[in-house]
Amino acid sequence: MKQVRQQHLRKPVTPDLLVSPSSQDGELGSECPEDRGNWTGRLDFLLSCIGYCVGLGNVWRFPYRAYTNGGGAFLVPYFIMLAICGIPIFFMELSLGQFSSLGPLAVWKISPLFKGVGMGTILIVSLVAIYYNMIIAYVLFYLFASLTSDLPWQHCGNWWNTDLCLDHHVIKAGNSTLPVNISNTVSPSEEYWSRYVLHIQGSSGIGDPGRIRWNLCLCLLLSWTIVYLCILKGVKSSGKVVYFTATFPYLILVMLLIRGVTLEGAWKGIQFYLTPQFDHLLSSKVTLEKQISNVIFLMWRIPNPCSPQNCFFRQVWIEAALQIFYSLGVGFGGLLTFASYNTFHQNIYRDTFIVTLGNAITSILAGFAIFSVLGYMSQELGVPVNQVAKAGPGLAFVVYPQAMTMLPLSPFWSFLFFFMLLTLGLDSQFAFMETIVTAVTDEFPYYLRPKKASFSAVICIALFLMGLILTTEGGMYWLVLLDDYSAGFGLMVVVITTCLVVTRVYGMKRFCRDIHMMLGFKPGPYFRACWMVLSPATMMALLVYNIVKYQPSEYGNYRFPTWAEVLGILMGVLSCLMIPMGMVVAVLQEEGTLWERVQQASRPAMDWGPSLEENRTGMYVASLAGSQSPKPLMVHMRKYGGITSYENTAIEVDREMEEEDEEESMI
Repeated sequence: MKQVRQQHLRKPVTPDLLVSPSSQDGELGSECPEDRGNWTGRLDFLLSCIGYCVGLGNVWRFPYRAYTNGGGAFLVPYFIMLAICGIPIFFMELSLGQFSSLGPLAVWKISPLFKGVGMGTILIVSLVAIYYNMIIAYVLFYLFASLTSDLPWQHCGNWWNTDLCLDHHVIKAGNSTLPVNISNTVSPSEEYWSRYVLHIQGSSGIGDPGRIRWNLCLCLLLSWTIVYLCILKGVKSSGKVVYFTATFPYLILVMLLIRGVTLEGAWKGIQFYLTPQFDHLLSSKVTLEKQISNVIFLMWRIPNPCSPQNCFFRQVWIEAALQIFYSLGVGFGGLLTFASYNTFHQNIYRDTFIVTLGNAITSILAGFAIFSVLGYMSQELGVPVNQVAKAGPGLAFVVYPQAMTMLPLSPFWSFLFFFMLLTLGLDSQFAFMETIVTAVTDEFPYYLRPKKASFSAVICIALFLMGLILTTEGGMYWLVLLDDYSAGFGLMVVVITTCLVVTRVYGMKRFCRDIHMMLGFKPGPYFRACWMVLSPATMMALLVYNIVKYQPSEYGNYRFPTWAEVLGILMGVLSCLMIPMGMVVAVLQEEGTLWERVQQASRPAMDWGPSLEENRTGMYVASLAGSQSPKPLMVHMRKYGGITSYENTAIEVDREMEEEDEEESMI
């Protein structure tokens, strides 16, 4: 490689003949890694982001969080937290990915000292991908079970049912003058889920996984096979699949919504879902959230609006921030990865608002679809809505399937519901896998990019094998442990560190200049204020809240043993430890005193910047290997015979940087 570069440097080259990193022509082209590729359609990126953000949590988590935290009043803190934390961090991740065209590991050329943040991200995403695909396997199991004329969880009397099983049809057909006591009974759908699908009675706890459930194992294998086939050619294949998987769930959601609101008792559930309870937002109690807010505002040295009479950081605000944080998928690297396949001037500013607001609206619509059916279910059973409303797997695999049995053509509606969950889950899984594969291939482009399909297969097989423990009779205990700890405080530390490094180490002025160079305008005061203060403060509050309010994991009445809790905590801590480990490696690779090494490692790498020579200007000129171009702008002018709006932006950026250099030299 060095000999090729020396030969290239000895030959005078005109700007028209410059070889870009993605070029396959010329002497240098044969030595360059294979092209990363780009999205092949105009809507590929937008639909991929929508599919990634609009996932299972929109259906089974947001509605439950809304009704338990003030109903309609929950929308107030939800949209405020979306504006303070969600939209700014979302835009920051997209900007980093699109500007550099690099994955979550290589993007830390922006400051090699913090490359451990990228390593922590990959660890978190890998753990999440293992159990997330197991959830998709459960969905596939129920999807196949729905292909029958009589749903298997509709009645009692099966071999897996116990004496506690009570069929709702018995309640409905019974004498209405004699109320039935259902407090000590179990629905057929709950026993089908726990005793047949999971067969959890075969395990005594997390330390006793039991036998592998081969029907679940085959569903998990099928799930990984689907994922692999869809990411086989990277974004070129997954970008086409999302045209279906990102749009079809909306069609099913609308169908379920229309069917739900036409049911008797539906408005009872919707009223329960949306009735505002503003006392949840303004409480007179002095709670733990007040102590947390004191810590946060003390760190940022600003007045604390949380008084004994009115605590801003009530739990409802924390819950709203958590919903935004996990729903948009910030910090997992998926957004950054998707943006890295954009063209340099893609309007991600517009896309940010489309995706974030679309995600919020989808969550609200899902709440209507879910609670309209729960209202009907509560009326059929003669119990309050809050006794049938659940969140997470309990909603997806117990409550809603039971509600489907009460409808005419129940197998049809059950199939539609689980097919919607399948498409929602696959989109997010595509993003997780693309993040892992892109991150590693960007680190070793010469070796892995030409073999990306084979490398993707290796990753899928490895994660499938690691997920086999989730298919055992005690697999649900391991899934709960992974869900509670893999993407908890470790993910928040990663996002907080990213935000602080970009704004304080790399520099807010330089980051805004990069965006100006890319989009033609600088971020306004709103984004700069959020990046500098509001977003980090909010995420600090979430982190402190999660640590102080720590509660041991549990599944039903089962409490996890101490060793399992320690294992879970280590999963979260390990992703955080990647940051200091990366710092040590970066410092050891530099020369000089310790402080000089830290300073050198914190500066951007020499080849940091846009991936194509023609997009480089100012400080990024001629910093690519083999580059001799004094001004990439001249390449544009000679090739295309004029100056476009983006070249005008490049001229403005160059002029600003020259003026700043003159000011610094005078000082």
